[in-house]
Amino acid sequence: MPQTCNAGRSAVAIVLATIFSLIWLAESASAKHSGCPDHEYKVLIFSQDPLVIYIPNFLTTEEADYLERTTKSKFTKSEVADSHGHQLNASTRTSRSTSLASDPIIRCIEARALSFQGFDTPRSHLEPLQLVTYGLGEEYHAHTDWFEAASQTSDAYGGNRQSSFFVYVAASGDITGGGTNFPLLDAPVDDRWCKFVNCDEPWEAGVTFRPVPRNAVFWVNLLKDGRGDKRVVHAGLPVTSGTKLGMNIWTREKALDREFRSDSADDEASSEL
Repeated sequence: MPQTCNAGRSAVAIVLATIFSLIWLAESASAKHSGCPDHEYKVLIFSQDPLVIYIPNFLTTEEADYLERTTKSKFTKSEVADSHGHQLNASTRTSRSTSLASDPIIRCIEARALSFQGFDTPRSHLEPLQLVTYGLGEEYHAHTDWFEAASQTSDAYGGNRQSSFFVYVAASGDITGGGTNFPLLDAPVDDRWCKFVNCDEPWEAGVTFRPVPRNAVFWVNLLKDGRGDKRVVHAGLPVTSGTKLGMNIWTREKALDREFRSDSADDEASSEL
């Protein structure tokens, strides 16, 4: 009897190994078909409720270099939306930013962000990627990525922002400050988080993610009933020395009108990447 059980387990193991091999081959073939290089990264769940996930090495070195090199002269003063949805300059956000037009490298980053969220988030829900640069003393005061103004959550804009990634594209070797603070998140228990989180923060300050190049933080903005989750309020803390280059990746509840997307052409075909 034990031999029969062992034989059965071996057969099951072989079947599972075959299935996983076929899945891996299918994913590899899909990546090659899309023209995107194979790229592996870890996923670390920081908080389950609200859902906050830390992603080391979300960007490749080549992607980060490309973003930094090709956008140097394209930044303008960052804007914020007021209570009526109007875009304006404000003292609460002193960084500079630029939206990225879609190209083969950008599309690979977009595809990675979409596939991270499963198979039910099509490319049509994705806003154009935004790079943001912070110099000495520049910051973004506490805010949410989701909106309250009806003008910012209309059907044309795809409703509200469902999820966010903040990616640390680059940081100078002398950087101090410049972390991303979530004041309402609980501080971690395990010391291994100190590689990515400022563990010297006082408990009441919440959690501050360090600006580690090529790593990313992902979070969900909305509660199940569609209301904005106030627990994911966050701030870009002042850079006290050096510089930081970040990237915002936002997805909406529904499809945005083509005029508000970076890939107005052939987007439906690309949504399968």
